[in-house]
Amino acid sequence: MAAPQVVIVMGVSGSGKTTLARLLAREWQATFIDADDIHDAAARARMAAGLPLTDAMRDPWVARIADELLQRVAKGERVVLAFSGLRRRHRERLRATGLSLRFLFLHGDQALIAARMQVRIGHYMPASLLDSQFEALEMPLGEADVVTLAIDRAPADVLRDALALCA
Repeated sequence: MAAPQVVIVMGVSGSGKTTLARLLAREWQATFIDADDIHDAAARARMAAGLPLTDAMRDPWVARIADELLQRVAKGERVVLAFSGLRRRHRERLRATGLSLRFLFLHGDQALIAARMQVRIGHYMPASLLDSQFEALEMPLGEADVVTLAIDRAPADVLRDALALCA
């Protein structure tokens, strides 16, 4: 498989998407984008209030992400995107850009992720929404461009595996 133009680090909130995506972007010499930064103010406020987003609320967000990826790659950039990717239709929307993508699905035990969320500071997404994240997650089964990475390992080990998948 050829090296992708875009690597999408996906998983539920608290799985380590942003951490891995930042490290991977630095090592792979790519632009880092956090999909959370592309949410509109209303979506961020809703989540901060402990209310999950609906699919109708997520659709324009995913469209903005797709546009951002197209613009970055058109400028010759490689991109690492931290993106939940919970719904298959959202992953399909990004695939519809025609860009060469690889998804790295950070998968782990809900209790481990909940413990991580309890100690992080300053994030608008409260730990109380973790159940809704797992409920919304459509596992990427049978999706050839998705590789699952277990998160119950040291970040350096996950990064090593991610870098190998970008080559």
